[in-house]
Amino acid sequence: MDDSQRRQRANRSLIKGLLLMTAASFGFGWALVPLYDVFCKFSGIGNAEARAGKAEAVEAVDPNREITIEFVADPASNGSFDFHPRIGKMTVHPGKLYDTAFYAKNLSAGASVAQAVPSISPGSVAKYFHKTECFCFSPQKFALGEGRFMPVRFIVDPQIPGNVDKLTLSYTLYDTTQSAPQQ
Repeated sequence: MDDSQRRQRANRSLIKGLLLMTAASFGFGWALVPLYDVFCKFSGIGNAEARAGKAEAVEAVDPNREITIEFVADPASNGSFDFHPRIGKMTVHPGKLYDTAFYAKNLSAGASVAQAVPSISPGSVAKYFHKTECFCFSPQKFALGEGRFMPVRFIVDPQIPGNVDKLTLSYTLYDTTQSAPQQ
């Protein structure tokens, strides 16, 4: 076998490997959306609740138990929003529906679109925190200089483990103006 035949065989092998890698990359990319949804539903982060539908609010209040919910707001470093919770913390009874709000103001030089990404800490109990209404379910449009309170309604499941007495609901607000669909 001469040098040219070895090179052709190596090139064919390389092409087959590259085609296989391309197909595998495409398949992995295609599977990322459902995998992300499963991850979000399991971990309680992201926007999985909005796509799955709002949580049902069935009140079975546990009046003998109190849990402190801390609220944290963080504008993304590349955004231009004033963003903070209406209140810093709240004491709740599991099974009861509660309301709060977060304030956002557009500080950019024009109209903006923002998307909030929630996170519950500790992550192991995120499945016991259910939002029935949340500004994080959809992108929020802001006119130049517009500011407003955006509602969050939630209920803590009475089945939450007994050793949990504090949760943190945190939002990061991202400026998604560049990626928002133009209308």
